[in-house]
Amino acid sequence: LIFFKMSFPFMQLLFNSVVAGSIYALVAIGFSLIFQTNRFMHFAHGSAVVFSAYIAFHFFSLSNSLLIAIIATLILSSILGYLMHLLIYYPLQKKKSSSVILLIASFGILFLIDNGLLLYFGSGIKNINYFGPLRGMEFFGALITKPQLIIVLSSLLCLIFIYLLMTKTKLGRNLRAVADNNDLANIMGIESKKYMALSFIIGSVLASVAGVLIALEQTLSINMGTTYMIKGFTGAIIGGVNSVPASILGSYIVGLAENFGVWFLPSQFKEAISFILLFLFLLYKPNGLFGIDKSSRK
Repeated sequence: LIFFKMSFPFMQLLFNSVVAGSIYALVAIGFSLIFQTNRFMHFAHGSAVVFSAYIAFHFFSLSNSLLIAIIATLILSSILGYLMHLLIYYPLQKKKSSSVILLIASFGILFLIDNGLLLYFGSGIKNINYFGPLRGMEFFGALITKPQLIIVLSSLLCLIFIYLLMTKTKLGRNLRAVADNNDLANIMGIESKKYMALSFIIGSVLASVAGVLIALEQTLSINMGTTYMIKGFTGAIIGGVNSVPASILGSYIVGLAENFGVWFLPSQFKEAISFILLFLFLLYKPNGLFGIDKSSRK
């Protein structure tokens, strides 16, 4: 027992979980917000993450300025989110397409963007070497790198911003009204179509933040968008896809399960842990830990 306590790096695993959960939370918030306002699964949200990461890499390579890269990524990612809604989803919604058709369309967008990035950037691994050789800083027994610290702090600021936006502003109240009851929101004079498009812009901006943070810490690959979409989707399902705060909590649960799980299991099982959690919740608690079953409302 003494040997186990000495060899078990609790603080390191905990901090790694917080770093991973912070990225997953940014993805899950956007996914949850888009789902609530538009009523379908936008799996192409993962393509916004990988698009943002590669755009950040591209503009940093051109300008050698992280600030320019971040600004360009935020702008282009918000445009991407708006165009996905305007050119693909909105025409389908006008035709009263089913959620299955919209789901298929989201996969089509995901593959289109991923293959477009592959065509332009190639299959080679890319990275933003902004910080140079990384040296860990010790914090309560855990080694923390500068990019990891930036990930946690940036994610925390984004989470606080989203909380204030959704609870303290007219825009947030209108978004929640559209998410709660689209028809009633229209009756009350809230133009739901505008806020449905706005949810794509906000979600894509959050995805762009996640993409930039990923690019600062990790090497980039085309298929990572799908990976982070699965993690964000799992976090949203665990917490409750109908609740943005619950999606955040679910994302950190995914991070904890993955990082503590691979201490006891081979590292190849890390991806499997997310899928196992996803399947368990879809089978036994599809509304998540804190989600709202809107079908039960009278």
